[in-house]
Amino acid sequence: MNVRLVAGVAALLGLAACGTSTAGTPTPTPVAQAENVPVAAAVQVPAGQKLVGEYRAAGVQTYSCTGNAWKALEPTATLVDKSDKPIIIHSRGPVWISTVDGSAVEAAPVDGAKNDVKGAVPELLLKTRTARGDGLFGKVTYVQRLATEGGVAPSGGCKAGEQTSVPYKALYTFYAAAN
Repeated sequence: MNVRLVAGVAALLGLAACGTSTAGTPTPTPVAQAENVPVAAAVQVPAGQKLVGEYRAAGVQTYSCTGNAWKALEPTATLVDKSDKPIIIHSRGPVWISTVDGSAVEAAPVDGAKNDVKGAVPELLLKTRTARGDGLFGKVTYVQRLATEGGVAPSGGCKAGEQTSVPYKALYTFYAAAN
């Protein structure tokens, strides 16, 4: 996805860039330090990584009905920086795309790296599959989904082909190799 397309998507969603670099290129404003959020051992980032961004997310977890049961289909969320400016789109993949610089990261859950949270989607540790661009996500190696709220599939049966979206919130942290 090119920067022009990302900017177009951002404009449609009412998202705005935040800040400008000395070269005139918009730059995101990540939180410098991780919030004081407890992190379960199962979802801790391996040694040798440094925090490069931390963003609060609000969106939905969408489920589709397959075989009379709800199955996860995709997340859709907007992530905001410390000043509440929306700068990241999160969607199926899972993938995170910076609306500021067009960089992107796609990640997959690390086997066994999940922490169940009562009444919420689980906390996760994800490892980068692919990263694109030199911006915010260009060097990301790990992603954490922490402090989750909501987003759990409805209980009970469903009819084939139905879809439902359940609101959720989370804190996403992004890490890159320390060297």
